[in-house]
Amino acid sequence: MARKKYFLFLALIALFALVLSACGGDGDEVNVEEIGTEAHPIKVLFVPSVNTDFMIASGDAIEQALFEATGLYFEVSVPTSYAATIEEMCASTYDTVGFIPAMGYALANQLCGVIPGVAAERYGWNVYWTEFIVRRDSGIESLEDLNGLTWGFPETTSTSGYLYPTALFADQGIEPGDSVETGGHTETVRAVYLGEVDFGTVYFSAPLLPEGRWDETMAPDVPDELVPECALNDDGELWCGGYRVLDARSSIAEELPDVVQQVKILALTPEIPNDTMSFSPDFPEDLMQQIIDAITEYIGSEACDATICNEKFYDWTGVGPIADENFDGIRIMMEAQGITLENIGE
Repeated sequence: MARKKYFLFLALIALFALVLSACGGDGDEVNVEEIGTEAHPIKVLFVPSVNTDFMIASGDAIEQALFEATGLYFEVSVPTSYAATIEEMCASTYDTVGFIPAMGYALANQLCGVIPGVAAERYGWNVYWTEFIVRRDSGIESLEDLNGLTWGFPETTSTSGYLYPTALFADQGIEPGDSVETGGHTETVRAVYLGEVDFGTVYFSAPLLPEGRWDETMAPDVPDELVPECALNDDGELWCGGYRVLDARSSIAEELPDVVQQVKILALTPEIPNDTMSFSPDFPEDLMQQIIDAITEYIGSEACDATICNEKFYDWTGVGPIADENFDGIRIMMEAQGITLENIGE
């Protein structure tokens, strides 16, 4: 049922975009010079991929930080879904900034010409992965064991939660059974923890090691002997001995402190381009650069640790340049899977 709703929803978005195009968009009604004033704040949208309550609570602090850096006024919100974020960016073409993942960007760019601004970096990485998670007591030991099992994923527009796993399943001939759209990465981890689904697909960020740097030749999970030690420290960070856990399980560790003891990483997909801060298609270029500069400075500040840079938010530690052509691989993968604006979630 959830997938049918998404099909109808995105079909309406496509229709809405055609109407906007025919009517000239919102530019006929917007005084561009007023964008960023108190009377017309810039909209900043965050997809609800992790701890939504924490993200919403962070809004005032982000607005204030951006105001202090730019002198512009902002209105931060967390739409109800990835698709709702895309819809808003295409409906408000002159005044909207969206923090959206790679597949969301590719869809938004196709729909209305959304423009990439910067890409996230996390602890030196400009990529991330999908992790397949299962309960440690499930008896599931390989991807082949997922055949016929119930799959939990965030949303059909999630790059790591849906697109990459779908491609891997097709490549390896794996056919899950029922599927459950949970609404976010944190919710997917919770569903696996509670046994509501047999396995889940969520984001994987490389752990910090006691020595050296993690690479793809290493196991994605912490060593078995350290699992009993996994716990939050006084700063709310999830540590297992000398290993700091940064994947989707960390976003729910405050609620479920034994999440690593109960939920393990089964496997990873190939690497994925990091999520973006993108701009609606007619966003003023001079304001765009101001915001890019402000976000770049903010991400490197101590204040960011309580908002965007926190594990319960997006865990950004830096930003880097991004261009539209960087998403060509995502587009190829979507085409190979037959995923389009018209049929996503069908």
